Amino acid sequence: MPTADEKFVHPALFYRTGQDYADHTVTFVREGLTLGEPVAVAVPGPNLGIIRDELGPDAEDVLLLDMTDAGRNPGRIIPGVLRAFADAHPHSRVRIIGEPIWAGRTSVEYPACAQHEALINAAFEGRAATILCPYDESRLDDEVLADARITHPTLIAGGRERTSEAYDWRAVVDRYNEALTPAPDAAVFSFGSAELPDARHFAVDRAAQLGLAGQRLQDTELAVAELTTNSVIHGGGQGVLRIWAEAGQVVCEVRDQGRLADPLAGRRPPERGQIGGRGLMLVHYVSDLVRLHTAPDGTAVRFYVGL
Repeated sequence: MPTADEKFVHPALFYRTGQDYADHTVTFVREGLTLGEPVAVAVPGPNLGIIRDELGPDAEDVLLLDMTDAGRNPGRIIPGVLRAFADAHPHSRVRIIGEPIWAGRTSVEYPACAQHEALINAAFEGRAATILCPYDESRLDDEVLADARITHPTLIAGGRERTSEAYDWRAVVDRYNEALTPAPDAAVFSFGSAELPDARHFAVDRAAQLGLAGQRLQDTELAVAELTTNSVIHGGGQGVLRIWAEAGQVVCEVRDQGRLADPLAGRRPPERGQIGGRGLMLVHYVSDLVRLHTAPDGTAVRFYVGL
């Protein structure tokens, strides 16, 4: 059984071609299988196809996930993909390929993606795991590649592995803790403990007017209920709810006077028997994106639900 002090390994793989990608990722997977390590691969669909085809029959021994689905919201990758797989194999070192950043990610999504890559280091400190994160040098911006060198202690490029001199994951978490400006046409509702039901109804009515229906509308109601309740309990007893439409999505934001001191809040699975502490993680699970800004004078949590 791996001991708690076994080193967590978190390399970034820089690749340029499909063959380069296949050579490195499939070798990584097969090394794990040879060592008897449980292996998972969570990458965008086209790259998942490359790995599956190259593995052939060995693919049956690997958990294969399409990251565009499992990791649509980067905030749920740690609890829902990485920790879920590692926690399911507590007596083995695990090996995972996780590719949360691809060329189709938007500028609104990217800060949450970069913070996710940084927070893997905190979430897996002391864990017996190797998580390889591929980056497409031919399609991703220089800023993204530069951030990868900061969020990963080890870099692999051109077949060579080296230590990253730029590694400082906390700097990326702090840099993308960006102030969030609400849309000027947002509908606004201020609430305290007595107005919690009204805040939820306000959000549902407005989201329905903006085009949400069915399960997506129910998810929005649930997320708003969790966030507004958190504001009342942990955020000074009151808050402000805003909701608007943006780029084919409904956006809800809750602001209060609380301060989130734990950078892994909402991304750390609850311990067995834990009471409470699941609200923000639930918001991550039911939404397509969560952006968060916390400062000494308060916190804003913004979540996006696609129409």
